[in-house]
Amino acid sequence: MSLVEITRQIAKAETKHDRVAGSVQLIAVSKVQPNERVAAVLNEGHRVFGENRVQEAAGKWPDFRAQFDDVKVHLIGPLQTNKARQAFELFEAIHSVDRVKLAKAIARLAQELGHCPELFIQVNTGQEPQKAGVLPEAADQFIADCVAMDLPVRGLMCIPPAEEEPALHFAFLAKIAARNGLSGLSMGMSSDFERAIAHGATHVRVGSGVFGERDYS
Repeated sequence: MSLVEITRQIAKAETKHDRVAGSVQLIAVSKVQPNERVAAVLNEGHRVFGENRVQEAAGKWPDFRAQFDDVKVHLIGPLQTNKARQAFELFEAIHSVDRVKLAKAIARLAQELGHCPELFIQVNTGQEPQKAGVLPEAADQFIADCVAMDLPVRGLMCIPPAEEEPALHFAFLAKIAARNGLSGLSMGMSSDFERAIAHGATHVRVGSGVFGERDYS
């Protein structure tokens, strides 16, 4: 695929599912992508990207920001508490808030620095032990705790289990968000973003569909 094709498919899904045109933000997931591929997508005009690791983002995005001052980078991978300050410098949004210790660290930094990235709370909808995310039964209380800390919680994020129908998890996440008054839903990747849009996704995270397959060697 390509950026043009992914953008076209998002627009088509918005129309099909009675979503407002332009209401779904494409996050081009640039983790482990060579800089020339990222530069090509930037030169096509796209400006919102996703990274999994603070260290990789730190080595990549300051140089790109020097050339493209309207870039927005979202952290979509786990965040260690000791990397939170650096994350404030690198990211406009963090999609992986998932525990009280991290929320408190972010709240302290927000007070100290006078600003805070937009936040999404990650929910482990599949209750998978190997995955990050607050468990569904604890989500309401954790959301309330974050709001009580004056954190700018935009919405929720999930990564469905690979072997299960993702639409079930998208619908589940949407219900949790709705009952907590949250409008943001970060869900859907290259293989299932159209189903995520059908269930209310506001942010879809697409990597290989935009950049091509990753080379981890």
